[in-house]
Amino acid sequence: MNYRRLGNTELKISELSFGTWAIGGAWGKTNDEEALKGLHRAMDAGVNFFDTADVYGNGHSEELLAKATKGKEDDIYIATKFCRSKDIFDPKNYSEKSVRELCEASLKRLNRERIDLYQIHCPPLEILKNGEVFQVLNQLQVEGKIRHYGVSVETVEEGMYCLENSNTKALQVIFNLFRQKPMKELFPLAKEKGVGLLARVPLASGLLTGKFNEASTFEEDDHRNFNRNGEAFNVGETFAGVEFRKGVELSQKLNWITENRGNMTRAALRWILDNKDITSVIPGFKTVKQVEDNLEALKVPSFSKEELLNLEQFYQAEVTDHIRGPY
Repeated sequence: MNYRRLGNTELKISELSFGTWAIGGAWGKTNDEEALKGLHRAMDAGVNFFDTADVYGNGHSEELLAKATKGKEDDIYIATKFCRSKDIFDPKNYSEKSVRELCEASLKRLNRERIDLYQIHCPPLEILKNGEVFQVLNQLQVEGKIRHYGVSVETVEEGMYCLENSNTKALQVIFNLFRQKPMKELFPLAKEKGVGLLARVPLASGLLTGKFNEASTFEEDDHRNFNRNGEAFNVGETFAGVEFRKGVELSQKLNWITENRGNMTRAALRWILDNKDITSVIPGFKTVKQVEDNLEALKVPSFSKEELLNLEQFYQAEVTDHIRGPY
């Protein structure tokens, strides 16, 4: 396992880490025993960073992380997020009273005295421009409730605003073969500002695993069913904003990247790992097998300059017109 410094902080985190939305809920059936085994398998492989949120399974993924990391609190870093359990558009929910309550609730579920990275969970740009939430986070940092804070953003514009107007130490951005836009302006500015970058939705909700076909279906409580076209939240969060059948078609055109890399999952993650502006890529998982498959991305060959150029041209020519929602 290689480790990369999170911006200009003191944290050195595993370049491949894991998100815990899927083991909390909204991805179909879950199994806590299997989830805990997966977390332990990841840690055994050197993963020292996990991303979660208070809204994942109504806090269940935070509770699972507390169990898995008990006794390892100084060695395993946890990032969690807040405010999507409430109305993200209501300024009251970003007040000191509200954020403090959310923070204390997460600390209790995580069974920790301090959160390593506390992130605003996809707030509207208007909330960021209001600025009150950053003042609250600064205060929580002074009090030692949080070590650092960051923002999980939907758009490049939101990310750029955070970089220019806050003490944000990390940005979570949707970044994958179908969502390459952040590389152009956001990544260079983050590097200049000393802000870490976490690549979320790296497999486009599974489209970039190559496992789906046009007839694939999803369970009722899986967001790939109930938010397929943005019915529940931002359409860009599911399948990276690409309509499912179109996404299947596009992913099939990428089959060539699997050559010498085993499968598309490993290849798609390798492409992100090859970008040194990214601090860590955070795929999700529900099983030990998925954890192990994701870890294999560390071992497969990097992409050549020619391959990288082909993938950039593919994105520009065939993908950009099909991304729905602001990005």
